[in-house]
Amino acid sequence: MSGALHTYRKVIALTGPLLPVVSFLGRLPTAMCQLGSVLLVAQTSGSLATAGLAGGALALGQTASGPLLGRAADRHGQRGVVLVAALANAAAVTALVLAALAHTGTGLLALLGALAGASVPQVGPLARSRTVSLARRAGADERTVAAAFSFEGTLDEVSFVLGPALVGLAAALAHPAVALLGAAGLLAVCGTAFALHPTAGQVVVEERVEGPRARLPGAVYALRVAMVLQGAMFGASQAGITALTDRLGQPSQTGLVYAAMGVMSAAAGLAMVAVPERLALRARWRIATAALVVLSVPLLFVGSLGTLYAAVVVLGVAYAPHLITLFGLTERLVPAARLAESMAFLTSGIVGGQALALALSGRLAQDHGPVAAFAVMVVSAALCAALSWSVRGLAGPVRPREPLAPLPLRPGAAAPSDSAPPG
Repeated sequence: MSGALHTYRKVIALTGPLLPVVSFLGRLPTAMCQLGSVLLVAQTSGSLATAGLAGGALALGQTASGPLLGRAADRHGQRGVVLVAALANAAAVTALVLAALAHTGTGLLALLGALAGASVPQVGPLARSRTVSLARRAGADERTVAAAFSFEGTLDEVSFVLGPALVGLAAALAHPAVALLGAAGLLAVCGTAFALHPTAGQVVVEERVEGPRARLPGAVYALRVAMVLQGAMFGASQAGITALTDRLGQPSQTGLVYAAMGVMSAAAGLAMVAVPERLALRARWRIATAALVVLSVPLLFVGSLGTLYAAVVVLGVAYAPHLITLFGLTERLVPAARLAESMAFLTSGIVGGQALALALSGRLAQDHGPVAAFAVMVVSAALCAALSWSVRGLAGPVRPREPLAPLPLRPGAAAPSDSAPPG
């Protein structure tokens, strides 16, 4: 335990304690806006179809634009890209709230939803690429790099759990508009703080070269497909949990069940730092996908609230390790100057897969019961496992890491290898 704490202290020493705080608060609105937009439009329009259209447009916008924002950050640096996107996103979310309250037409609501999704500043992927870039430039060992992925993955998981919970609380106590306006304010403040943090200027920027860009290894695209399938598992499990709790007469438990799975996933992500370095990333991927298959199958047979809680908590153990491993494999395969784009591709894959699977499995659950939605989840897990055994080119680093000039330490910061005494 003390070794893990020491490793996480080294990660914090690379960025300073402020960056994880503002990056967490900056990514929280993204987790709030999807559910918040659906609840808001449903309440103001009285139409679940209109709400679904607005929420779907938001997810589509985020899926399509995420990699483009990541590429822009690689080419021009994170500071300007994040600053513009954060302020634009805050404005778009505010406009969506005002339009919904004014009972505008479906077309305008969908357009504003798409704009709100397209302008998401991608704080999560960019924070991940920034922290890993800082670790590489400082000459950190592989254990510290892995800890950076685990730490960022945990922040993502906590935001995915806390964001919808805050929306539900605001909707119950006041109005969904309160949650979305709060998200817009948080975006404007913390997105700006993330953009202006001194570490934004210390990330590798892609050099401009004539001709086409270098091709990425084929394995990178397979990892992106795996992330889409992971998103499909999220969407299918959400639909199945919602359908089952409704059938059991406990619809208020839906959010709590999903949160229990997220909390366990976050804990498993933090524990990843204890995995021995000798266990290669390819082997970790295969183990994680096997766990996804084995641990998702019991959901096909749950019939009570207690067994549902037990099944999803156990399944949560496999989620974060799979996500963290995919991010780690991608980081080893792509050029350092294309890291932000690649991280954004993975995150967009989760969003897109989740939205598509939620729409499909939601209809299946409505027509055939929750087991149909859970079956979609099991099939997605099985496809992930098949990918993990079929993809080649993951045995080791594709290219040697170029030695980079060491970064100047922040005033008062210790060197990464001695950033904190053993705990």
